[in-house]
Amino acid sequence: MERKTVRVLVVGCGNMGASHALAYQLLDGFEIAGIVSRGDSKKRLNEKLGGEYALFDSYTEALAATKPDAVCISTYPDTHEEYAIKAMEAGAHVFLEKPVADTVAGAERVVAKAKELNKKLVVGYILRHHPSWIYFIEQAQQLGKPLVMRMNLNQQSHGLMWQVHRNLMKSLSPIVDCGVHYIDVMCQMSRSKPVQVSAIGARLTNDIPDSNYNYGQLQIRFEDGSVGWYEAGWGPMISETAFFVKDVIGPKGSVSIVAKKASAEGQSDDVSSHTKTESIRIHSADLTADGRFVKEDKWVDLEDEPDHQELCNREQAYFLKAIQEGLDLTDHMEDAVNSLRIAFACDESVRTGRIVEL
Repeated sequence: MERKTVRVLVVGCGNMGASHALAYQLLDGFEIAGIVSRGDSKKRLNEKLGGEYALFDSYTEALAATKPDAVCISTYPDTHEEYAIKAMEAGAHVFLEKPVADTVAGAERVVAKAKELNKKLVVGYILRHHPSWIYFIEQAQQLGKPLVMRMNLNQQSHGLMWQVHRNLMKSLSPIVDCGVHYIDVMCQMSRSKPVQVSAIGARLTNDIPDSNYNYGQLQIRFEDGSVGWYEAGWGPMISETAFFVKDVIGPKGSVSIVAKKASAEGQSDDVSSHTKTESIRIHSADLTADGRFVKEDKWVDLEDEPDHQELCNREQAYFLKAIQEGLDLTDHMEDAVNSLRIAFACDESVRTGRIVEL
């Protein structure tokens, strides 16, 4: 049986929106119904894609005019809830960049609407589609319990990226916007319930709202005794020393992502470096009778190392499969809300100076 082509409306034409639009153009099964943005980014994206698509300033008008089967939302987080619900009420499935919304209650409303209207909602957790990250998580699960999970992604942003980060910080802090990815990874690694969070933050610039901070570090305690920390800082003042740490330790040893090239070249501001693994180092804690290591560290260079665009292609292929094959996305949606709930608890800890029980 021939499957119906999914007509998708692309909303938001920044880095992620442009990558998703290119994926729709590349993948059999999708057709771009139109492109929406408030500024000129839609014109630049349209030219990049060949200049053949309908352009809209108004999201509401675009929905009415194109009547899409699906909507891809890559706008700033303070619009996510409204845009996703409007799309589903218009009869469309939704691909939504993370986070689901700029509040936990908003995220819950989006998920509830998807269930009510039987619409597919895929959230842009790009690391879930990366073979090396999947392998990294699998290896971490072999280390015994408890786990110690250490992760960061600091970005020495300037120019356009600093503008993007400043806009993001009008509604969210770095540890919420980026942290949801790595909180999701920690939950997959530990497969345990988070019970407590604490976090610290600092406002290192006057270029952002008084109420926000551009550096944060969070700590999570899990029910099984596992612990994890995540650090995120954005701005021209951020150090590139150890900007990329992805490291897990357990009783049986450790496993680490080692991004040698990205770290050496100071690529913290390059979005393509944020998903690179390059090498995975596996260390065994086994000792001989005289206290020496039984095994040398194992270095794994996986051949399937997709770049940023290929990861977006794989995300959209999953979205297409969810629509065409009716995949059950209940766990996917609940995981997205759960990681956001934890991230906002960390945000609360920064603002109150208190430990937050989950």
